[in-house]
Amino acid sequence: MKIVSTNVYVGPNVFAHFPVIRHVIDLGELEDWPTGKLGEAFIEPLLAALPGLHEHGCSYKEPGGFVRRLREDEGTWLGHVMEHVAIELQNVAGSAVTYGRTRSIDGQPGHYNMVFQYKDVAVGRESSTLAMKLLQSLLPGDLQSDSAPAADWDFASERDDFIRYAQRRAFGPSTQSLIDAAEARDIPWLRLNDYSLVQFGHGRYQHRIQATTTGRTSNIAVELAADKEETNGILRDLGLPVPNQRLVRRVRDAVRAAERIGYPVVLKPLSGNHGRGVSINLKTQSEVEVAFEKAAEHGRTVIVETYLEGYDHRLLVVNGELVAAAKRVPGHVVGDGKHTIEQLVAIVNKDPRRGVGHEKVLTRLEFDHQAERLLAKLGYDRNTVPVDGEEVFLRTTANLSTGGTAIDVTDTIHPDNREMAIRAIKAIGLDIGGVDFLTFDITESYRDTGGGICEVNAGPGFRMHVAPSEGTPRDVAGPVINMLFPPDSPSRIPIAAVTGTNGKTTTSRMLAHILKLSGHTVGQTSTDGVYIDGKLSVSGDMTGPVSAQMILRDPSVDAAVMEVARGGMLRSGLGFQKCDVACCINVSADHLGLRGIDTLEQLAEIKRVPVEIAQNAAVLNADDQHCLQMADYTDAARLCYVTMNPGHPLVKQHIQAGGQAFVLEQGMNGHMITIYDNDGHTPLLWTHLIPATIEGRAMHNVQNAMFAAALAYNMHIKLEDIRHGLRTFDSSFFQAPGRTNIYNEHPFRVILDYAHNPAAVRAMCSLVDRFEPEGKRIVVLAAPGDRRDQDIRDIAAIAAGHFDYFVCRRDDNLRGRGDDEVAVMLKNKLLEEGISAERIEVVPDEQEATARALEMAEPGDLLLVLADNVKRTWKQIIYFNSGARIDEATRKAPAAVDLPDLEGFELDEHLEIISDERGVRIAREEGD
Repeated sequence: MKIVSTNVYVGPNVFAHFPVIRHVIDLGELEDWPTGKLGEAFIEPLLAALPGLHEHGCSYKEPGGFVRRLREDEGTWLGHVMEHVAIELQNVAGSAVTYGRTRSIDGQPGHYNMVFQYKDVAVGRESSTLAMKLLQSLLPGDLQSDSAPAADWDFASERDDFIRYAQRRAFGPSTQSLIDAAEARDIPWLRLNDYSLVQFGHGRYQHRIQATTTGRTSNIAVELAADKEETNGILRDLGLPVPNQRLVRRVRDAVRAAERIGYPVVLKPLSGNHGRGVSINLKTQSEVEVAFEKAAEHGRTVIVETYLEGYDHRLLVVNGELVAAAKRVPGHVVGDGKHTIEQLVAIVNKDPRRGVGHEKVLTRLEFDHQAERLLAKLGYDRNTVPVDGEEVFLRTTANLSTGGTAIDVTDTIHPDNREMAIRAIKAIGLDIGGVDFLTFDITESYRDTGGGICEVNAGPGFRMHVAPSEGTPRDVAGPVINMLFPPDSPSRIPIAAVTGTNGKTTTSRMLAHILKLSGHTVGQTSTDGVYIDGKLSVSGDMTGPVSAQMILRDPSVDAAVMEVARGGMLRSGLGFQKCDVACCINVSADHLGLRGIDTLEQLAEIKRVPVEIAQNAAVLNADDQHCLQMADYTDAARLCYVTMNPGHPLVKQHIQAGGQAFVLEQGMNGHMITIYDNDGHTPLLWTHLIPATIEGRAMHNVQNAMFAAALAYNMHIKLEDIRHGLRTFDSSFFQAPGRTNIYNEHPFRVILDYAHNPAAVRAMCSLVDRFEPEGKRIVVLAAPGDRRDQDIRDIAAIAAGHFDYFVCRRDDNLRGRGDDEVAVMLKNKLLEEGISAERIEVVPDEQEATARALEMAEPGDLLLVLADNVKRTWKQIIYFNSGARIDEATRKAPAAVDLPDLEGFELDEHLEIISDERGVRIAREEGD
């Protein structure tokens, strides 16, 4: 039994609309050993190791369902068992996950797709590793593989290590409460590091938090709160109750300050938190000396201040309002007359709410210098047995991080104390702050009972309020989220997801152009790279979740256009949980036979994922049966059909029912894109007015324009802006590199396109037919090496009837093919289609093939170049010296050249004069 491959899906995917891990599992000989055959010798130890498996419903959808599957006559297979174990291990570690699915892979006996949900990817992967070890350890010896753990392997110890690992990676209670509050408001969030840095919202609407410090928190305020002397002075000047205070750097100065202030005193580091280095109620010189050494461990400067008597209270203020108050009790044990103090500590630490540091709502009690000192003052040690009911304190400060507990007192705090806390936080300038206030009775005004503020805290912890030891839990995270995102304020940027086999890059660019002209700063992902506001930010094929998150994290972006390709969805899923609009332009044969996708139906299932998560509108090609079927899988508020057939019966019914459609209709002056919506129809634009359609000839770009318009319309872009965007978007190399780029500066016309599958080649052949050139038609024909043999032959068959001469080549990346294998396959198919050998050349190298076709072209010809390295090929086309083949007589006739215009013009070695019958121009060998 082994894991053959792993995919981590970070967002919606073909298996689920949330993050999952997918393993391909090879059971090997264990395919013949389901749990029914392994018997109780396997099942009982498994259930003993993970009793929570009894609660798994599995296919029965009720507790105990999975155990029933284990014990059925045949039982279930170990891939399925591993799925449940991985899920349960995560639950034991605190990650509430439930989803899993294991299915056999057709044609591969013993191989399974094992899919399970995760919250943290590292924890999820570790859970499956541990699950595999556990199952291997429970198998009979003759069925164990070489990778099985040793005989003395201790699952309980491994499980505990796993739990600790998971808890270290988990968010602390404060950060998690903010995430929960954001999710309750449907505000998206992204984790930006392995700790507590989190982004709420997308693009320009984002806000960041680190624990409970927000991006709005003033740095000056944080510095002031950390400087206890400055805080004390500011609050004193406002008449707020604070203790008398001195700063010292030497132990003798600390003693002198304590004597001047008057015992008892408190010593603490100037800059500290979580109660570290704090000693209170010091009454003698020797106690001050010891306390100084402890405080000095956390900073050179130490504060000596008046000891304020009373109970420690934390008053939490958010955005100028007191949202919670808690009475904090220092870490302690309560005697029972039977157990020693050390035993009582162990009993307290068994509370499942207690963990290490901030990993849980309470922190474990520990013996350290302070605990030993406090016990010594009482004449106790670890082995002392306190009497029944006696409270023995192990801490002088009440911080939860040192084992303290909290009692909620929000409803009983006196209004004067509430106002005092608000004034203190405003005085320091914090948006979120905690006031540590000492008083014997929080229900009485500080003006009557005394007490005082001993500290103001930036980034205060929330766990004492969200999960108090006693009293009512308070929603303190909600006010923070409301402060960052007031009601009705946006948190999401509009996202358009564009998928399909062909046309998605052009459609994405068209839509991004429309959005930009309507005033948006657009982030766009594409097969060429990531674009921010029309400028290339990162080059390369950027259609996966990594590039999507680049867009969502960019603070300048207020609209996103995500080109979504099959490869990214298969590898990692989507990089966003949902989108406003999504479209599928078409589904045709491309990449079949790769990564388990062998049929158009399977390909459509992959490309359906963005449509499934669209919220506002799903835009589908009604002329493509596979796209049409996606309508059954979307929950979008609106369904919009795009059709180039005005008589489409289903679209007609949809329109009659008040549905939305973009229809290509024939008019007197050509084709008109018409919008049908809510029983009305609106003419949008004549197709010949869209430059990218090349006066309406390029029907594939007509369709792309219709999809871009439909997406923009459902993103609430004005019709005037849609029209303006389409009329100003052309198919130049600048705006759409590799997508129907036409070069007319040679005596012949050249069309460059990235077409690399049968459907795309068919579209380009259709365009070539509409041009009707005066001369011959030439094509540089190619296909990627990783396509099926059938796809390569289909490309040649489609091209066969449309060109006079063929130059067959291969891509730079052979993708497992021989040097000229693809080119020869294309040639052989052309021969089968009746093309004579004299009209076909095999030139494997792309640059050499392009050069040969350019040299072959004569005035009036049309040359179609299907390019792989688009940028390189475009340069080769525009820098080709077509003037070198001008008629010899013309070249010798200086009268045909208007040279006087060049008088006084100095040419350097990098410039040359190119002349022909049309005149003279100056060109650089390289460059513009």
